[in-house]
Formats: sequence, C-alpha cells, structure tokens
Amino acid sequence: MTANTPAPRIIRIGLAGFGNVGAGVFKNLEKNADLLKERTGSVLTIAKVVVRDLDKAREVPVPRELLTTDWRELIADPSIAIIVELIGGTTEAFDLVCAALKAKKPVVTGNKALLAERGRELFALAEENKVPIYFEAAVAGGIPIIMAMQEAFVGNHIERIHGIINGTCNYILTRMEQAGISYAEALNEAQAQGYAEADPTLDVSGWDAAHKAIILASLSYGFWVKPEDVYVEGVDRVTLTDMGFAAKLGYTIKLLSVIRADELGRVEVRTQPSLVPRSHVLASVKGAFNAVLVKGDIVGETLFYGKGAGQDPTSSSVISDLTAAAATLDGSRYSGFVPHGLYGQSKPADETVTHYYLRLNVADKPGVLAQVATLLGDRGIGISSVIQPEDLTAESTPLVLMLDDAPLKAMKLAIAAIAALECVREEPVWLRVETLE
Repeated sequence: MTANTPAPRIIRIGLAGFGNVGAGVFKNLEKNADLLKERTGSVLTIAKVVVRDLDKAREVPVPRELLTTDWRELIADPSIAIIVELIGGTTEAFDLVCAALKAKKPVVTGNKALLAERGRELFALAEENKVPIYFEAAVAGGIPIIMAMQEAFVGNHIERIHGIINGTCNYILTRMEQAGISYAEALNEAQAQGYAEADPTLDVSGWDAAHKAIILASLSYGFWVKPEDVYVEGVDRVTLTDMGFAAKLGYTIKLLSVIRADELGRVEVRTQPSLVPRSHVLASVKGAFNAVLVKGDIVGETLFYGKGAGQDPTSSSVISDLTAAAATLDGSRYSGFVPHGLYGQSKPADETVTHYYLRLNVADKPGVLAQVATLLGDRGIGISSVIQPEDLTAESTPLVLMLDDAPLKAMKLAIAAIAALECVREEPVWLRVETLE
C-alpha cells in the first residue's frame, strides 16, 4: 500500500447458519480475501457465526470465539454491518431478517422458501427502512439469474421463462433415462451422491423449484405471486415406461418450471414433469445442472446454465451479494424488489394451455380408441398421434396419445371421464408437453 492509497474498509459480517453453504461462504471469503480486497476496496470479514451446537465438529474450522447460538447477538452488535441468513425455514429466519432490516442492516439470504412465502412482507419492510435484501443464492445456485433479471433485463418485458431449477430432480430423471433405473433407485443413488437430502420431499414434490419460480416470476412481473396460485407436481410418478414412450416420440422428461404472461397480462407460474423435445437445448441439461431460458421482448432468448446447488457455487452467489451490500452501506434506497402495476394478476392454473401426453392401459378389444377419442373430442381436445404396441397374448395393452393444445381444466375433466370407462384398466398417466416455441 502506497502513501496515497486509502486503507481498505473493514466490513464485519454476521453469518447466521453454518451448514453446507454457510461453511462455503466462510471458507471462500478467507480463500479469496486478497482478490476481494483488490476488487472492492473492502475487507469482508465474518465477525460472528450463529450455530445450533457450539461443540459440533466442523469440516471448516471456525474460531470458538466467533460462535454463538443466539442470532440476536448479530443484530445487537453495532460493529456488524451486514447480516447473512442461511438458517432456512420461514419462522425463525423471518424474525431474523425482520430484526436486521429494522436495525438498518442489509440482508443477504439464500432462503427461497422464505422469499416465496413471505417476500411481500419482507420487501415492504426493506423499503420502509431503506435497507436492501440480496438473494442471488436463492435461485439456481451459482448462476447469476437474479442479477440478470434485476439489471440486464430491466428494459425488457419478459415474455416467458422455462427453467430446470432443481438439481436433485434433474439428476434423478437423468439417471432414469440414461441408466434405465427406477425412480426409487435413482433417488437412492442421488442421496448416496449427496444430491438429495435424507428427507427429499421438498425437492421431489416440486416445491423447491416452485419457490424459485415464484421468485423469478415476481421479479419479472412486478408483483409477489402467491404460492396458492402456483401449479406444482413432483417427479415421483414418472416411470421408466413413460421415459421409454417419450424417447420414441422424440422427447425427454424434465421437471420444468414455466413462467409467462398471457395477452391479458395474467401471469402463469407452474412446475411439473414435462416432455421436452430432444432437439431443444434444455433437453441436453443433464445430472445436477440447472438451466434457465429467458425470453425478453427486446433481447430475445438468453440461456443461463451451470451448477444449481453445492457449497462452492452457492457460496459464490452469497459472496457476490455481500460485495453488492458492502457497496451500498453509505445509504441505498434499493430494497431488492421493485413493484409495478403493469401486471399484477396470476393466471388460474385451470386456464393454462399446453399439449399433453396421455398413457392408458386398456382392454385389447375393438372400439376402445373410439371411446377415448369421443370423450376427448367432447371437451375440445384433439389427438395428434397414437402409439399402441401390439401384443397378441395380452388382455390389455398400453395406448399412448399425443394431444393438441387444451386448457388444463378440460384435460382434467377428460381424464376423469376416461378413467371411468370400463375398458380402462389402470389410472391414466398424463404429462404436459412443452413445445418451447
């Protein structure tokens, strides 16, 4: 440092939560401290770490004097300028973030459930106190999709977003397709590899991806989408049989989050297993990787791809937010979310329209296809193609239909009627088909 070089600012950080991501933030802030100092003119240092167990052995060592079990110490310490919330959940984390905002301390969080369910309250409080919330790590791990939505696409109306934003589910579906193993086997493998939690419910139910989709939709359209307005299905009902038929038809199956506004400005937000054309770039996203395809009215289509989870990718996003928060300590009015009135209404799930894949197990006798076609036609649903493998020894046979565009409500009514037919032997299996045009 020369005589004319100003001394770097020392910015003390309170870190709440020392799980996989918290440990990564602590480790990587130390690892790249010199680089961060050169780029930001600040020394970012963890001053206090909130943990549940002071005596727990940790892979990333932390000096004992930095540890506490009470997050209120972070708020009460006037020397701590920024709060990082990585404890998860929507109760204690909510209390912590509220307390930080009221204390005029910027917040960095990776808590997608908290933002999806209580973001409206938190950002109103942030605006009231003129303190920002940063949340890059809440969606797609190390992919800088939040920054892109807030900054790079600020001049665009977002026409649609298609995202593969849960690495656990993408890993499971990839292994089912590539290795020919069942859903249960793929899930066990994902847990053994560390891609799935011991309790994988949040991931495989589709809600982890749905929380992220809510955040992206809210940023894109300027109002907080309510979780109850989001259509969500998980991957646990995807079978190898359907994987096989999808492949014959030129598709793969992905857990896809879809966000788009219709001509009335109503916003559709849904997450479900969907057939994706093998020719499309999203079909090539394998394993635990994430991808987000955004189409703006000016920029056109852009693709973001990378690791959607893991200690290092996610901590990279947290550190990025820390540097942004540090740059605003002299007083910033930007809360992290800017509402506007150009949109403001969610589209009912029953009115969303797609193509569909329908697989039935039916009696092998004449007239079955005609019965099914009649019930579909009565509800305005056309058939674009049919697959019926021949098996002269079986009393029942699979019948696979690719259906034209139809509202979800019409499709559900048709499925209920078809399931009641005497010739249908099992519960119908149906999936959305995304043309991605």
